[in-house]
Amino acid sequence: MMVDIPENKREKLIQFIKFGLVGVSNNLICYGTYVLLINIGLHYVPSNIIGFSISVFNAFYWNNKYVFSDSDGSRVWWKTFIKTYISYAGTGIILSNILLAVWVEIFRAPEVIAPIINLVITVPINFLTNKYWAYKSK
Repeated sequence: MMVDIPENKREKLIQFIKFGLVGVSNNLICYGTYVLLINIGLHYVPSNIIGFSISVFNAFYWNNKYVFSDSDGSRVWWKTFIKTYISYAGTGIILSNILLAVWVEIFRAPEVIAPIINLVITVPINFLTNKYWAYKSK
């Protein structure tokens, strides 16, 4: 049985799915960098910041091209890039590191598992800030 979804809701759902696919690659890059740096002895906070910094470039490229495309050409790419970085910084550096400390220091979660737990909180926040602020034209 097929569910009939109104066109405007279908477009939003497809956009969220695309954002999720980009997010998977973004998180693989961030997490892979994080685990690599943890394994060579770097503390989990700088490891998270470095992984985040690398992954934002990936997120910007694919979100700009594939998820929140600029069909009318009204968006200024460098402003969008800065807003994307700020948007992800709120969750990717500030919130993520606070949560990492909570999971690792208080709840004694393994350092390699804590970033995965964060995704439940940070992914929806990232989608909303990107959709309604970073990739908003003008």
